[in-house]
Amino acid sequence: MTKQQANWSPYDNNGGTCVAVAGADYCVIAADTRMSTGYNILTRDYSKIIKLADRCVMASSGFQADVRALQKVLASRHLIYQHQHNKQMSCPAMGQLLSNTLYYKRFFPYYSFNVLGGLDNEGKGCVFTYDAVGSYERVGYSSQGSGSTLIMPFLDNQLKSPSPLLLPAVDAVTPLSESEAIDLVKTCFASATERDIYTGDKLEIVVLNADGIRREEMELRKD
Repeated sequence: MTKQQANWSPYDNNGGTCVAVAGADYCVIAADTRMSTGYNILTRDYSKIIKLADRCVMASSGFQADVRALQKVLASRHLIYQHQHNKQMSCPAMGQLLSNTLYYKRFFPYYSFNVLGGLDNEGKGCVFTYDAVGSYERVGYSSQGSGSTLIMPFLDNQLKSPSPLLLPAVDAVTPLSESEAIDLVKTCFASATERDIYTGDKLEIVVLNADGIRREEMELRKD
C-alpha cells in the first residue's frame, strides 16, 4: 500500500474575474462578486473592488486572504503619504507603490492578480496590470482572474491596443465612449460566465470620470 503524504498549502485560488478599460476621460473597472474554492461557492456577494484614493480603484482576484492583507498595507502606506505630503496619491504613483509592495514580497508572494484603474494627473483614463510579484505595465485595457483567458482575446479583437514598441509612443487609451465601454464590459462578463464556473452571480462596475466615482450592478448567471 502506498503511503499518502498530507499536503498543506498556504495559498488557495478563490476565482473570479476583473476587467478594466481606460478611455480619454474615464476609466471603467469591473469584477464579479462570486468567491469560490474548488467546486464550492463560499459567497455570491463579495466585492473584489476597493477604492484606494479619490481617483484610483483596484480590482483583485486570486487568494482573497492575501488580497485583503495587500489592501490593508496599501491603505496604511497611503495614509502615511497623505500625512507627509498633505494630498492624495495620484493613480500612477499608487501604481508604482503597488508594484513595490508586491515585489517586496516576491519570495513569499501575495497570491493576488490586480488591475489598477483611475485617472492620471491630466485627467486621462489609465489602467495598470500586474502579475503576483509586481511586474506591471500601463495599458488601455486589461483582465485578470479565472475568466481572463476568455475575456482578453475578445478585448484584443474589439480594442486592438497599439504595440508598446512603436515610436513615437501611441496613446494606449481606448477610442470608445464611456457608455460603449460599459456595454463592452457587460458583454465580456455575460459571455465569460457561460464558460467559467468561477465567474458569476453579479457584476459590479465602477466608473471614474471628472465628476467622481459611480457604481453600477448587473445580475449574472447563478449556476
